[in-house]
Amino acid sequence: MVSSAALAGIRVVDFSSLLPGPLCTLMLAEAGADVIKIERPGIGDEMRSYTPRFGEDSVNFALLNRGKEFLALDLKSPEGFARAVELVKTADVVVEQFRPGVMDRLGLGYEALSELNPRIVYCSISGWGQSGPLANVAAHDLNYQAETGLLSLTADGTGAPQLPNILAADIAGGAYPAVINILLALRAREPSGKGQYIDISMSDNLFPFVYWGLGKGFSEGDWPAAGSDLVTGESPRYQIYRTRDGRYLAAAPLEQKFWENFLRILEIPHLLHERNAREVKRTVASIVATRTSDEWEQRFSGVDACVTVVKSLRESVDHPHFRQRGLFNRYIEASDGQRIPALPMPISPGLRRKEGC
Repeated sequence: MVSSAALAGIRVVDFSSLLPGPLCTLMLAEAGADVIKIERPGIGDEMRSYTPRFGEDSVNFALLNRGKEFLALDLKSPEGFARAVELVKTADVVVEQFRPGVMDRLGLGYEALSELNPRIVYCSISGWGQSGPLANVAAHDLNYQAETGLLSLTADGTGAPQLPNILAADIAGGAYPAVINILLALRAREPSGKGQYIDISMSDNLFPFVYWGLGKGFSEGDWPAAGSDLVTGESPRYQIYRTRDGRYLAAAPLEQKFWENFLRILEIPHLLHERNAREVKRTVASIVATRTSDEWEQRFSGVDACVTVVKSLRESVDHPHFRQRGLFNRYIEASDGQRIPALPMPISPGLRRKEGC
């Protein structure tokens, strides 16, 4: 079947493993690109060995690598190197995720490959970027969030930073910016026929998430901390409140009209002009604790107040809204016939590769 997807005819050679690079090339594949994933002979991507299992591989690997072609190459052998070079000669995009300098030492760095294929768009994804004092320091998502200040803005009652539950650096700082820059580079290549090198630093790309803190710090010298700012716990208008049945309400009635509705439902409109944030938080918390999450969900139903019961992941995937939007209507199948929903992708249906293409 001929694909009419946005990236039909684009060939990607993917030297990456684990999460950021494979998620990037999954999005490219979802948009119609032909992705050839290079793996180590006899070992493959380390993520294949993870648990839980899904057929012969891990479910993590299966979710991130659907729609790709797999090729085992020993890049240190003459044969493996030669095969990799031949692939790159006809490729549009190369994605790699080694530490800085590794691909150059293998003879597969941008300078070498662009001599063979000037049209190549070459994307390197790394934790700290290709230069700088930290460039070759081993780290994971938690370390990137710690070093960029994000972790300092989350704290419990003792002031200790809280373990983040999302891999913000790998996904939002790595995979997503990689896709954006690859697409921009492909667009820029059209008039000139010349590709380019892309340096994606997962830590660099975390800073836009605290744009408000940077603005406040740079303009006023007032740098944010956990519990001291609007979205870090200082305001009663951006809080998590415990309900009578031990569940929680996520309350974000920031705008005045939402705040008025919120206080009306809680039957405390007299606090509308109260300036003591700590006292307001205490009062709201005491009232929320008098009813169950179901009762509050009913009371806030149809009310513009930006209040949501905190759902479990299981509850979320079964929510009628996400079901109606078809987020989990596409499937991947393991070698043993087991089927699970595919990972939802931020690719518009009209731009995707059609199933079977």
